[in-house]
Amino acid sequence: MTPAEETAIAILGWLANEPELLGRFLALTGTEPSSLRQSAADPGFLAGVVDFLMGHEPTLMAFCEATGTPPEDVVRAHFTLSGPDNPGDF
Repeated sequence: MTPAEETAIAILGWLANEPELLGRFLALTGTEPSSLRQSAADPGFLAGVVDFLMGHEPTLMAFCEATGTPPEDVVRAHFTLSGPDNPGDF
């Protein structure tokens, strides 16, 4: 597993403990709670997890504070998983 994938999995784990955010994420992605574990093996899904966090700075900062993850690690994971052709909102 790459560092970017590890970051995405950490985000997903954090979201699992944040019911309101998890519900929003599931609604936006159309993912069923029962398929989260299976979806986590898909690099495209992991890119979406990081993208979700990157789309709202207060949520990004809450994740970083709660987990001790430097924001730069999330940005790096976003770039890595999204690819150079889709760098997001930079």
